[in-house]
Amino acid sequence: MGDTLAQKIIKAHLLSGDTAVGSEIGLKIDQTLTQDATGTMAYLEFEAMGVPRVKTERSVAYIDHNTLQSGFENADDHRFIQSVAKKHGIYFSRPGNGICHQVHLERFGKPGKTLIGSDSHTPTGGGIGMLAFGAGGLDVAVAMGGGPYYISMPKMVRITLSGKLRPWVSAKDVILEVLRMLSVKGGVGKIIEYAGEGVKSLTVPERATITNMGAELGATTSIFPSDEVTREFLKAQGREEDWAALSSDEDATYDEEYAIDLSSLRPAAAMPHSPDNVKAVEDIGKIKIDQVCIGSCTNSSYLDLMRVARILKGKTVHPDVSLSIAPGSKQVYNMLAKNGALADIIAAGARVLECACGPCIGMGQSPNSGGVSLRTFNRNFEGRSGTADGKIYLVSPETAAVSAIAGVLTDPRTLGEMVSIDLPEEFLINDNMVLAPAPVEEMDKVEILRGPNIKPFPQSEPLADTIAAKALLKVGDNITTDHIMPAGSKILPYRSNIPYLSQFCFGVCDKEFPARCKEEGKGIVVGGSNYGQGSSREHAALVPLYLGVKAVIAKSFARIHAANLINAGIVPLTFEKDADYDGIDQMDELRLPEIRKAIAEGGEIVVENLTKGTKFPVRCELSKRQREMLLAGGLLNYTKLQAE
Repeated sequence: MGDTLAQKIIKAHLLSGDTAVGSEIGLKIDQTLTQDATGTMAYLEFEAMGVPRVKTERSVAYIDHNTLQSGFENADDHRFIQSVAKKHGIYFSRPGNGICHQVHLERFGKPGKTLIGSDSHTPTGGGIGMLAFGAGGLDVAVAMGGGPYYISMPKMVRITLSGKLRPWVSAKDVILEVLRMLSVKGGVGKIIEYAGEGVKSLTVPERATITNMGAELGATTSIFPSDEVTREFLKAQGREEDWAALSSDEDATYDEEYAIDLSSLRPAAAMPHSPDNVKAVEDIGKIKIDQVCIGSCTNSSYLDLMRVARILKGKTVHPDVSLSIAPGSKQVYNMLAKNGALADIIAAGARVLECACGPCIGMGQSPNSGGVSLRTFNRNFEGRSGTADGKIYLVSPETAAVSAIAGVLTDPRTLGEMVSIDLPEEFLINDNMVLAPAPVEEMDKVEILRGPNIKPFPQSEPLADTIAAKALLKVGDNITTDHIMPAGSKILPYRSNIPYLSQFCFGVCDKEFPARCKEEGKGIVVGGSNYGQGSSREHAALVPLYLGVKAVIAKSFARIHAANLINAGIVPLTFEKDADYDGIDQMDELRLPEIRKAIAEGGEIVVENLTKGTKFPVRCELSKRQREMLLAGGLLNYTKLQAE
């Protein structure tokens, strides 16, 4: 019996564990990436580990999230990250060089390599045959120090693509169809592999769009084979030597299989407020729109923006629409400027933003109150845009551009003959915005520059014998990390300042939550299914830790967030019966007797609701290593104990 592509890469990097589904495995990590919203904390954690130099083949620090410098905070964080990178052997991608996933795909990613990044859309690297995972910053810090990255061995899922996309249908419509089929929970505990003759018709940027939004499935990662299409892309990037042919064995077996005929797809949109709320554009109808935003790590490639430029050429953006466009990298920006496409974009009335994440994380370009915004991004969670009642639709660049001109949601197939864009045989190569680290012999001379906004990360304590606390918050299903720890221009500058951030924790759900935590001193959060979906931001665990949250009891957890809770020393518990969720009210007194003993021995865990006079069992499915981490009070404490 043969192996899938993902299984081959896993086995080549396996440091511990076995590959039975559900078993914990430790993987050797070849590359890491960070971005500035999560990077400062990751590097503070790396410093705390005491490792002088990264041990990966390549680690890169990107500045692409907190680029709006309305005060000293972001600039100070960038300066800190640059100095840490220079000292500890990390390449530094300067502000303006582009979005981490787009730049990494262009300049650093290699087929067959493992990559983890402190950003949930790191699986973008699967577009060139990498095994790329989003992870919490502490996991990335450990990997930079040479430690394994641990996951539960995922199930293998194959999606066979046949046919070819019809005119005006794009890769965004492919992943929206997958989301429609599987839902935002459909990929949990799984690696999605794309196969079939249809794969050959997709370029690397198109494949990367699909693997990028695999994060919205809750998937561990997504991957395409590395073939001649991959080789041509790397050759055009001047990196043909990085190419390797990679595919699954013909007799590989999968836990689940699906099929999509590319020729059957229509332009689609994910409607508010979930990426899996998908309908065909023509079925939604010509709703009036107020804003269009094109860019993000999902759809800001040269191919995407050239198609947009051709649609906009000679046209004018509708007077009721604000159109903004953000190229994904300096390479893309430069090439658009050189071939005249940028002039066409500007002439049409688009507002050109810097090469950064920007509106995708609520960092500017928030729509008007109650406004309808079409975005080529990956998430449309309620409030993520920065406007609480904004109505966000996720669409392809083609649909976005056509609609910006029309003033209403418009099916791009109405334009007739499709614009034809080919990838260049040679991309413009200029890496002058990537700074190499100091040589080993000079690293001790580098001073780490810290601004006053950079505060230490919160300290956790070993797990108590018994947890007794009130249910300070009860929330429903599909709570995202944006609910737990919002982003946006008013909050992101304080990602290095956990005490300040704490006043915004769960602000989307209950603005009084931080005050209750401070009054009580400790608490428990109760959640529904898929708790913690979305971003990899470990702040969604570190801030609750700072506020005294000892445990989260939920129907189910998103993978990365569950790992981040354990890393922080917060106990993630799941209801054995969903009905027990209904038996808890906010502010009920809860007690978990002998929780430390139960975690240590893997015994039964019972929650006593002292307010209601009831009891119910919960699960805490952990590996031996995770049990030891919780007992120690989190990954950092555990790592220090291991070093003693």
